[in-house]
Amino acid sequence: MSEKKEQDQVLEALQKALAAEHAAVYGYGVVGGRIGEGRRTEARAAYDAHRARRDALVRAVRDLGATPVSAAAAYALPFPVPDSAAAVRLAAELEDRVAGVYSDVVRATGGERRGTAAQALREAAVRAVRWRGESVAFPGLAERAATASAAPRPTA
Repeated sequence: MSEKKEQDQVLEALQKALAAEHAAVYGYGVVGGRIGEGRRTEARAAYDAHRARRDALVRAVRDLGATPVSAAAAYALPFPVPDSAAAVRLAAELEDRVAGVYSDVVRATGGERRGTAAQALREAAVRAVRWRGESVAFPGLAERAATASAAPRPTA
């Protein structure tokens, strides 16, 4: 594979991860507004983690000479979030989506970027387990088909 094509694939994977982090930050804003008091600290920690990952991805995309994808003004949620139980479900789905996107970054990159993406995938998978109360066999892979369509999407 040519170096240019490889760099384009890395950039595309990073941009998709950045878009997923933008959606996660937005989604955790919703989660934080509905989550019960007992899990508010956990939601805040996840929100902060996604903001940090988002900011690191912005720098990585710029380092490759590209303009980072912007956050949407609003995102459509996959289902109504009227209460704490729905907020917990949304948080788990956000983490599944992020894990899936980071699995793409792991496949598209090497070296330090791959290690960072693998760490991000692991962190998202662990948060998903905490939210959901159970694990999946291959975080970021098998469940991805089910959750990709359920993640918050930019609204028109």
